[in-house]
Amino acid sequence: MTIPQATTLTSPWRKSSYCDTGGQCVEVAQAGTTRLVRDSKHPAGAYLAFSAQSWAAFIRDIKHGSGGI
Repeated sequence: MTIPQATTLTSPWRKSSYCDTGGQCVEVAQAGTTRLVRDSKHPAGAYLAFSAQSWAAFIRDIKHGSGGI
């Protein structure tokens, strides 16, 4: 999904609660029903955009250990 960089966020960028002190983090935000993910070391760089359904499936798989991670 392509989202322009001038996207209006409906939820601010926030780091994972599992972020380590070495800066190996991702940040997530919300723009309407779209979930955005970016590398916290490059906040002005590119980000990934997911539909609400795709994001919910990803989170569900991670919580149930079926994400292959």
